[in-house]
Amino acid sequence: MLLVIDIGNSNIVLGAYEGKTMQHHWRVSTDRQKTGDEYGMLLNNLFHYSGLTMKDITAVIISSVVPPIIVPFVRMCRRYFNVDPLIVGPGIKTGICIKYENPREVGADRIVNAVAAYEMFGGPLIIIDFGTATTFCAIADNGDYLGGAISPGIGISTEALFQRAAKLPRIELVQPKQVICRNTVSSMQSGIIFGFTGQVDEIVRRMKEELGSDAYVVGTGGLANLIAQNSTTINVVEHFLTLEGLRILYERNS
Repeated sequence: MLLVIDIGNSNIVLGAYEGKTMQHHWRVSTDRQKTGDEYGMLLNNLFHYSGLTMKDITAVIISSVVPPIIVPFVRMCRRYFNVDPLIVGPGIKTGICIKYENPREVGADRIVNAVAAYEMFGGPLIIIDFGTATTFCAIADNGDYLGGAISPGIGISTEALFQRAAKLPRIELVQPKQVICRNTVSSMQSGIIFGFTGQVDEIVRRMKEELGSDAYVVGTGGLANLIAQNSTTINVVEHFLTLEGLRILYERNS
């Protein structure tokens, strides 16, 4: 089986593939302090719960936007899976041309998402990833990665609001019944959800103008569904877009 690992700033998402089919997936918190052995034991417990063993894994590919965690994961793969993982980075075959001024500045997760989305939907595309940061990526009709925009993520923005406004409580991010609300919790939900939805739709509108086409818009990430149900621009939500991209990249490089 192929194990794909996407290391983000807040969460690590993993998937186990048999051929092109994902058999299992997991999400754990990103912890920069954990050692390779600690991650190995964590994965061993996840595998045991899912009826897998370490010996079932024959290959690993890793994408990371947290450089310090790559070394512990490489050590973990060598010790517990007896494989050298493929790391998404400079030199890997992606099949797309990156038009960034400095291609090395583009996060690995953004490239992986672009590979998966173009394989699934063709181009032109706009990909929105609702993670620690909200990233917008523009893909040309020929698959070129053109660039994009980055804004503070919903989670860190709301956390800043809780920390800096003494009278505002932490809230659950759920859909309010209306925009004009009559209590503090609902008012915060309205401002956060409809505010970020407006941001998404406006950035997408401007991107489409610059692209000169009605690009297909793909959302991914933990809060994608919440925004997509209010957005007028998001066409589809693919929660495992990054994992699919890692599978595709492994196939292109093996």
